[in-house]
Amino acid sequence: MTRLLLFNKPFGVLSQFTDRGSPSARSTLSDFIDVEGVYPAGRLDRDSEGLLLLCDDGRLQARIADPRFKMPKTYLVQVEGDPQEPELERLRRGVQLKDGLTLPADVVRIDAPDLWPRDPPIRQRRFIPDSWLAITIREGRNRQVRRMTAAVGLPTLRLVRWSIGDWSVAGIAPGEFQELPGSGGAGSRNHKTDRQDSGFR
Repeated sequence: MTRLLLFNKPFGVLSQFTDRGSPSARSTLSDFIDVEGVYPAGRLDRDSEGLLLLCDDGRLQARIADPRFKMPKTYLVQVEGDPQEPELERLRRGVQLKDGLTLPADVVRIDAPDLWPRDPPIRQRRFIPDSWLAITIREGRNRQVRRMTAAVGLPTLRLVRWSIGDWSVAGIAPGEFQELPGSGGAGSRNHKTDRQDSGFR
């Protein structure tokens, strides 16, 4: 039976189990997950946080990660600036990047979500406002959301992947994972941190 883990990846953690060849040791999944035979379905940048799925089924990995399946991925994005409708409409229509035009995205402006504190915290600039967006994309280009917001003049300050398809990181604290009941495990959660988890409200 397929095993599926929902992991809340903290900032600064590589979405792989080893870091061979690095001149200085960096945190990897092996610091948090001690489950044999599971591998990340897709990636999440080292400087991004939130939901990373791991499983032991190659077909499921492909369905999650392969852009052909257009599985929706929703990100909570803190941006520098005060987004107005023209910038939001550009994101919704698709943004021209160096590797081509992105697919249209679902974009809404939201109140600051009730998230866990980031370590290290975001550097606040006294005279420059920041805002939050919920952005849903259906493709997976390298650093796509960051490049999209930068292209419309809204640099990303913090990026949290909240959901992939029907799977969400809600209720899972940073550095912890949840194995879905019936996925082949016991439905356990690995407690690797004493931080309090928060839901997106």
